[in-house]
Amino acid sequence: MKPDPSVKRYTALVIGAGGVIGRNLIEHLMTLPEWNIIGVSRRGGEDAPGLRYISADLLDEADTRNKLRQLTTVTHVFYAAYQDRPTWAELVQPNLTMLVNVVNVIEQNAPNLQHISLMQGYKVYGAHLGPFKTPAKETDAYHMPPEFNVDQQQFLEHRQRGSRWTWSALRPSVVCGYALGNPMNLAMVIGIYASISKELGLPLRFPGKPGAYHSLLEMTDATLLARATVWAATEPHCANQAFNITNGDLFRWNDLWPRIAAFFEMETAPQLPLTLATVMEDKEPLWNSMIEKHGLIENPYDHVSSWAFGDFVFSWDYDFFADGSKARRFGFHEFIDTETMFMDIFQNLRDRKIIP
Repeated sequence: MKPDPSVKRYTALVIGAGGVIGRNLIEHLMTLPEWNIIGVSRRGGEDAPGLRYISADLLDEADTRNKLRQLTTVTHVFYAAYQDRPTWAELVQPNLTMLVNVVNVIEQNAPNLQHISLMQGYKVYGAHLGPFKTPAKETDAYHMPPEFNVDQQQFLEHRQRGSRWTWSALRPSVVCGYALGNPMNLAMVIGIYASISKELGLPLRFPGKPGAYHSLLEMTDATLLARATVWAATEPHCANQAFNITNGDLFRWNDLWPRIAAFFEMETAPQLPLTLATVMEDKEPLWNSMIEKHGLIENPYDHVSSWAFGDFVFSWDYDFFADGSKARRFGFHEFIDTETMFMDIFQNLRDRKIIP
């Protein structure tokens, strides 16, 4: 007799529920009738059938324990939380501490825990430091620390020994999707940058380093990543494995940028290296006037885009991609065209009245 898919068999604890990865993961899980979902973030969220939110400070061990110890039915932890810090070394302590605090509480209080899913990225390969081996593979050697992604995985590896639960690590490229107030959302950066440029009557210039315009890159759609994350967490043969998750295609900005400009009905002009964090710093009054003029949702300027993250991505004057074939060999065959992904996200932002 086959199990009834309408019966809730799993309980997902999504850590970092307010970010672009966590938000899209929750939306995917809500389409799967066998899942109950609990989202955890500092800001909490609005409950819905099959979904409830908890606000917790995961850096505070006592607060984490008090807020999460009643979650005795959790079967799967999806960890996608992130705390930003000024330097690579400073990133280690808070990001490792949050994961340790969560695992300590859930492992002790949820006897049916089956799996812990860890969200990583290409920092494992040193992609943030400069030119790295491409295509990067899951078997590539680690680089000189500090690197919190590696520390987190090694913690899970050591903690899992002798346990009934398993782990997986997902390694997407730059993740694109809808989420406000998220520091790593390139589609939002481009959408706001294009909208403000158009409001000023300017063409859409590529603001990055000259070499970045011609490098080979790839992206990861947030909805694709959500499906891959649940797949890896529920397929037994994926236990204790890391997977690169990508859209499946490569692109260069010099080909894609004019197409993005066409979506916004803008002309392009020769690229000009700009520090977005500097040139966009004074645009809040303009943005506020655009909200009124175009009837946009009143989102604070500092919530709609992280210009520093845009500067970071547009500085990659080297190839930036990984080998995604391991996930396909293990059974995940989904893909998405990157140009289509960007256009769909921009249209979504328009439909939601985030951009004009």
